[in-house]
Order: sequence, then C-alpha cells, then structure tokens
Amino acid sequence: MRFATQVDTIMPRHKWIIFSLLLTPTILSAGDWPQILGPTRSGTAQDEELLAKWPEDGPKEIWSAKIGSGYAGPIIKGDKVIQFHRLEDQEVLSCFDVTNGKVIWTHKTKAYYRGGVNADLGPRATPLIADNAVVSFGAAGDMTCVSLADGKQRWIRNLSTDYEAADGYFGAGSSPIEIDGRVLVNVGGRKAGIVALDLKTGKTVWAKTEEKASYSSPTLMKYGQKTIVVFITRLNCVALDPADGQIVFTIPFGKTGPTVNAAAPLVFESQLFISSSYGVGAKLLALTSAGKMVERWGNDESMSSQYSTCVYKDGFLYGTHGREDFANGVMRCVDAKTGEVAWQQSTGVAHTILAGDKMIMLTSDGTLLLAHANSKEFKQLSEVQISTNSTRAIPALSNGRLFLRDNRGQSGKLAAYQVGQ
Repeated sequence: MRFATQVDTIMPRHKWIIFSLLLTPTILSAGDWPQILGPTRSGTAQDEELLAKWPEDGPKEIWSAKIGSGYAGPIIKGDKVIQFHRLEDQEVLSCFDVTNGKVIWTHKTKAYYRGGVNADLGPRATPLIADNAVVSFGAAGDMTCVSLADGKQRWIRNLSTDYEAADGYFGAGSSPIEIDGRVLVNVGGRKAGIVALDLKTGKTVWAKTEEKASYSSPTLMKYGQKTIVVFITRLNCVALDPADGQIVFTIPFGKTGPTVNAAAPLVFESQLFISSSYGVGAKLLALTSAGKMVERWGNDESMSSQYSTCVYKDGFLYGTHGREDFANGVMRCVDAKTGEVAWQQSTGVAHTILAGDKMIMLTSDGTLLLAHANSKEFKQLSEVQISTNSTRAIPALSNGRLFLRDNRGQSGKLAAYQVGQ
C-alpha cells in the first residue's frame, strides 16, 4: 500500500536529525531510564559502555528483591528504581535504592483485575517518570500519579470506567507517555480511544478517537515543526497532535481475531518502523520533504515481532522475528532501507537493548545474551541462564547495571546485574 505518489522524495539524510530526533519530555541525567524502552523509547541506552564479555557464570548480581506478579518493566531516575507489580489484592509501586535495593517507599492501591487469557494477574504497563512524578497504569485501568520523592499519591482515576473500556485479552497494557505536562494513553474505550490527562491534576485535557486498545506503547516523532505522538492501536497506526488530540495520520495496521499488537513503534532518521506478528508483518514508513508519510516497504517475512521492539543502528534493524507460543523466535538483522534479512540466529523471543556497538538480549525463558551489533554476522560474546522463570518484562540499563524482573506464578524477583563499566 502506498501513502503518497512516486514523485514524493524522501527527506535528505543531512536533514534527518533536524526533523526526526526523538524528544525526551523531562530533564534527564546520565543513566536515567525513566520510561519503557529507555530515554528515547528506542531501546537504546545513552553513554553506556558494556563489558567485552561476562564471567562464565554470568554478570555479577549486585542485589535482588522479592516482588509480586506482572510484566511491567523497571524504570530508573537518579538514585531510584521503580517497580510496578501486584501483591495479592493490591497493585504496588515499589521504590528501591538503585545501588543496594533497599526500599525507599511503597505505594499501594486496590487491584481489581481478575485475569484473562494469561493467568498472571499483575500489571502489564511500564510506568513513567516525569516532572518528579511517577505515573502507572494498572491492569484494570487505574491510572495513578505519585510523588517520586516519597510515593505520596497526587491523584488516581479509573480510565476503563470513565471511558467504558473492556479488559481485552490481558487487561490494560499500553504504557503511558508524557509530553508538555500531558499524559497520553491508549484506553480503547467506547467513549474515547486515546486520552490526555493533566500530569499535575489528573483532569482530562482531551479525549479523542474510536481506537481500540493494544499492548503497544506510543512514542514521539518530529513531524515538520511539530512533535507528534505515534500509537499502534488494535487495528491502526495513529499519530496525533498532543496539544489537542487532532489526528495527523492514520495507517491501517492490524487484524481482527485472536491477534495482538504489542511491539512499540520505532522512530529513527525521519522514518517510522512498525511491526507485529499474527500475519500482520512490518512496515517501514518515511517522512518526505512534502510532509507526507510514504511506505518504503512492507511484508510479513522480514521482521514480524510478537511483543518485543527492534533497535536501530547504522541502517539496520535488530530484533526478534517469530512467536513465543510457536517456539520459532529468531534474532534478525534487517536492512532498514530494503527489508532484506542480513542474517538470523535462533534465540527465542527476546527483548533487545542497544549500547554502543553491543546488544543485550533477554529471552522470555531467562536466557541473557551479549552480542555485537554487526550487520555482517551474528557475533555472540556471552550467554548465561540468568533465570529459570519467565522474563517477559522489558529490562532497564543504567550506569553499567542491568535491572530485570522475573515471574513464577504470582511472585517474582527484581535484580540488578553488573554488565558495564
């Protein structure tokens, strides 16, 4: 499918940086990982130098803490790491000291989610840190804002009730995003599909679209002179103006039936990469000098990601193609310009973090790998079974330490490992 005519020209490379930098909506310090997929929601760590390889028994565990259930990943700002999880009948925000794992504060709310296709009752959406606040989105649709300093509650709203949203297959699971003091989230309700709340008060700024909810999380993209928010919803890729919710563009993306859109959109060099499994496939879209989005390529053979998001480096995409439930996940390197597969390696479905010229990959069965981000071949440097439990949550990398959580039943562990200098 084309979204503009052949005469449209792709924006020159020397202008890409000007027009497509991912913007971080809050002031960050070195090592901060304040939201899903890191500072720029691209899975890329800033100013991190990874070890050349790990000891034979794996990277050193610095500390660990017992937590509850869920698939929300950890987030980090300064000396604090935040973990969102469920303990019995409560959804819990736990704040730990990043250096030793000691609990700094805890915030609890009543958990109302009773389960769906998956037996895990914990929250799926990774919280975010913005303007010294922590915002979480629970499995039953409760959005909560607390102080980063002490965990005191600022406001709470049940968005599923307010906008009449169904639980879906696994409860609410799209992580929110913040820009200009507004928190945006794909609620997927009958009254509104995407809403924006005031970060300070929790009041609705706008509520727009009829988009159903997905398990993908939005990102920011520079679009001409504007910064827009790009969502992958249940059946579309939708970009909106965060100021008023006006739709900038909509691209059909998804299939009805027992399918899920879960990988996040990835923005790089005036381009937008979207991917899903279940026969949906992937598309690489580019912003033209005329301000239009054109499809450069699209298929279901190059990179069909079930729920993990690719990373990008030097013209190539690195990520998982395949499905966890089919046990056919492979790590692939794909030419972003053409969609051609440069190489693939059997790994299983994995989350990927890029740091410099190296990648850390965490598979859903607890295998942790270190490899070069090399478009010529898959060059593995280290491998270790870091956990015997489920490790579906996206990890975080901060100041040479990898923070990851695992799950077994309704409990799990959050741990910090030394993986960098």
